[in-house]
Amino acid sequence: MPKLKTKSSIKGRFSRTASGKIKRNVAFKRHCLDSKSVKMRRQARGTRMLSDGDTKIVRQFMPYDR
Repeated sequence: MPKLKTKSSIKGRFSRTASGKIKRNVAFKRHCLDSKSVKMRRQARGTRMLSDGDTKIVRQFMPYDR
């Protein structure tokens, strides 16, 4: 059976933790930050974990990252 390819867009957007959960970045924090509230900018720092339903979808595109 041939090797499966990892989706290139998934490689840059998600990473796996040691416990197997999927980490993601927060959206809408790259530019035009002066028009966004201070609360939104503060809460958009760091990373978040994907929900269980989204994790199943993303894992389909990461065949060897289990």
